[in-house]
Amino acid sequence: MGLVVLCLLLFAQQAAAQGPYRAPEMIPGSQTIEAAEAWALFRAGVPFVDTRLRADYEAGRVSEARNLTIMRDRDDERNRFTRENLLEFIGDVDAPVVMYCNERDCWRTEAATRRALEWGFTNLYYFPGGFPEWIRSGYPFE
Repeated sequence: MGLVVLCLLLFAQQAAAQGPYRAPEMIPGSQTIEAAEAWALFRAGVPFVDTRLRADYEAGRVSEARNLTIMRDRDDERNRFTRENLLEFIGDVDAPVVMYCNERDCWRTEAATRRALEWGFTNLYYFPGGFPEWIRSGYPFE
């Protein structure tokens, strides 16, 4: 029992030393964007993928964004982040697409962008500031 407690304490100490998750500034193979660039892409008709949980998406999102979440909703396969669903939404592996989540402490945007790169998508815009940055900038949402 004492050994288990010691191991848990060491694990907790190591996790605390690493700090909370923080999105990387860039992901090689994608283009990192801020809200102003996201807005320009939105106005140009580039599709947005919301990688958040369905409940977050339903509470508010970039207008016309498609919810393809990394965390699966058990009852709806249509919003799972899969190669097929992403390809169906944007049409081609070379088509531009913006990935976003909930701010820079949300790992889903990074995970989605890395997976899409592994699947051969080539025109990815990584928006780590996500929906909160979009709203703070005063851009439209639903």
